Parts: sequence; C-alpha cells; structure tokens
Amino acid sequence: MRALVSARLGADFAKLWTASAVSNVGDGITMAAGPLLVASITDNPALIAGAVFVQQLPWLLFALFSGAYVDRLDRRRLVVAVNLVRAAALATLTVSIATGTVTVAVFYAVLFLLGTGETLADTAMGALLPSVVAPDRLPSANARLYATFTIGNQFVAKPLGAWLFVISAAAPFGLNALTFAVAAALLTGIRPASTSAPASTAQESIVRSVAEGVRWLWRHRLLRTLAVSMGVGNVAFCAAFAVFVLYCRQRLGVSEVGYGLLLTAFAVGGLAGTAVATRLVRTFGQSVVLRVGLVIEMVTHLVLAATTTVWVVVLVVVVFSAHGMVWGVTVASLRQRLVPSRLLGRVGSSYAVLDLGGAAVGSLLGGLMASAWSITAPFWIAGMVMAVVALAAWRPLAQSPEWSQPPESG
Repeated sequence: MRALVSARLGADFAKLWTASAVSNVGDGITMAAGPLLVASITDNPALIAGAVFVQQLPWLLFALFSGAYVDRLDRRRLVVAVNLVRAAALATLTVSIATGTVTVAVFYAVLFLLGTGETLADTAMGALLPSVVAPDRLPSANARLYATFTIGNQFVAKPLGAWLFVISAAAPFGLNALTFAVAAALLTGIRPASTSAPASTAQESIVRSVAEGVRWLWRHRLLRTLAVSMGVGNVAFCAAFAVFVLYCRQRLGVSEVGYGLLLTAFAVGGLAGTAVATRLVRTFGQSVVLRVGLVIEMVTHLVLAATTTVWVVVLVVVVFSAHGMVWGVTVASLRQRLVPSRLLGRVGSSYAVLDLGGAAVGSLLGGLMASAWSITAPFWIAGMVMAVVALAAWRPLAQSPEWSQPPESG
C-alpha cells in the first residue's frame, strides 16, 4: 500500500502519511487507556471528567499563537521536535505508572503538555501538506489521512489501548511514546527543501502576526462562511451528542454493549465518507457537497429527536458520520488551496478555535438543556439551529466565485 501511495502522491507524502498513521494509533491508545488510568487512581467523577478538559484546554489557550509559530518556523522540524517532546512526556508517565508514583496531577500535567503539542503538530501538519502534495492531489491526500485516522484511531487503537491497560497499566502509554518517536523519525526523511515555511516578518510581534491570520480568514467570504457555519454547527452537534449516552439508554433502551455498537457506527460512516469524498466532489462539485452536508446535519438532529427505533438511529449516524468526513476532506483541501502558504498555520488555527470553541460551548449547553427540559430537547434545538445555518450559508456557498480560484502565492 505504501508503494502505491508513493507512486500516486509522492515519496514525501508516503512518509507523512505513515507518520500520521503511527501517531494516530498511539493517540487512540492513550484516549482509551487514559480514563481507565484516572479511574484507577480516583473515583471522583469531576477529576475523571476533568482529564478530557485538560487536554482540550490548550486549543483554547494557545491555538492562535501556535498557528503564528507554525508560520515562522520550519514546519517539518517543528513537528519532529514536538513529537519527540511528546514521546519524552509519555515515557516519563510510563515510568511513574510502572513505579507506582503516578498521581492525578502528574497525569493532568502530561495531558496538558500533549494537548499543547497537538496545537502545534496538528496545525503544522495541515500547513505542511500543500508543500508535499500538488494542489490537484490535495483532496486525495486528505481523504487518505482522514481514513487513516478513522481506522487507526477509532477501530484499532481503542480496543488495543483497553486490552494493553488490562495487561499492564503502563504498557499503553509506553507504546504511545514509541509511536511518537517513530513518527518523528519518519518525518525527518522528508526533503527539507520542501517543508520550510515562508519567512514571516521577523520584527512583527506575535500578537500582530496572529491578528493578521484572523483578519485574513474573516475577510475571505467563502472560508468565513464555512468557518462560522461549522463553529455554530459544532455548538449544535455537541449540545446534542453530549447526552448521547443517556439518549441511547433512556430513549432507545439499549444496553452498554448496544451503545458501543452505536459508537462503532460513527467509525463505519467515517470510513465510508473518506472513501467517497473525492469522487463526490468531482461528480457534484464542492458547493453542492457542502450545501447538502448542512441539510444532512439538520435532518440528522430532527430524526434523532423524533425516532425511538434503533436501526433508524444507526442509519442516520452512519450517514451523518460519512458527511462529516466528506465535509472535513473538502474544506481542508479548499483551505489549503486558497490560503497563502505564509498564512496557512494562522488561518488553520483560527478555524480550529471556532471549531473547538463551538464544541466546548455546545457540550456545556447540551447538558443544561437536557436537565432543564428533556433528553431530546438538545436534538430538536440543534435541528432548528442547523436549519438557520443552512439558510444563511446557502447563497454564499452557491454563488462564491472562489470555487475555481487558483492557489494564492506568498
């Protein structure tokens, strides 16, 4: 498979793709084993839930600044350095677990460091891709990366992480440390000449550099429309799916095993979406695919609010998850094509802040709405919100002259 990828997208992409695959497996292993580790240390629900927040917090605190540094530094070297630091942090955690000295505070510190590294590495990887792959190959490259994430992070890593934790609590974190080291080694093989970020003005302050990226995104009508649509869409989605486990139990009457199978439906749909994303865009065009995607989001929430039939929920979840991957591949490729290379990190991180900010707000609102009204209230409200988003975005997405715009230079 690697040889086939090399032939179509180049040897440098094959190295980047393999590094992404390896690190995604490692990330998924820690995502599965992390809650088990915290639960083995404490039975305090707030401390257990806090582990997720601690790893997400750096995106809200540092993402914009990380984007500025991505646009100032050599992106390949930055990802290599961040991966080595993350490997060292996980190795330290592994030793503390093995010696019985791990505490919640130690684990939180490692998670915060991992999350901070993620803001740099993920942003740099997205900005690095256009220098490794030709513009017309970006959709195919992004589809492969998204598929790798779905298979490695969701199908393979989660059960592997839980199984390793049962064997040895330290094992999953040690393996994750190894995956980051391997990913760093693979990325060192990418030709340095193809990975350097264009130099920003050295005298420009970080704050002004960040502001330039935010202004550029806000002034670009098409990308602004997509960013705001997805930011609001994430508020709606996370408000609804923050209570999905209770929805499955109370509304559908499924067991814990049934809930796990429903989560697998997300992965199945995501994998299907990565397989058809490029073909759908070529057949129908980006504008049609993205507008239909907004309708799918609206219909998803409304159907889930109305139904009590499990197989309907499975079908809707598969379609929704497939749409999510198609949307992600399409928008990522579009952003990489339209944004000037010198601004890719800052614009990408500005986009990420809207995404993750919407997710954080939605998660908080969903619990409040379900507590105040009913378990289906977040889904009804999410459906109505997405109807408004679809109406507001329909004309800008349909009439934008930038669908065929060539990449910007500089």
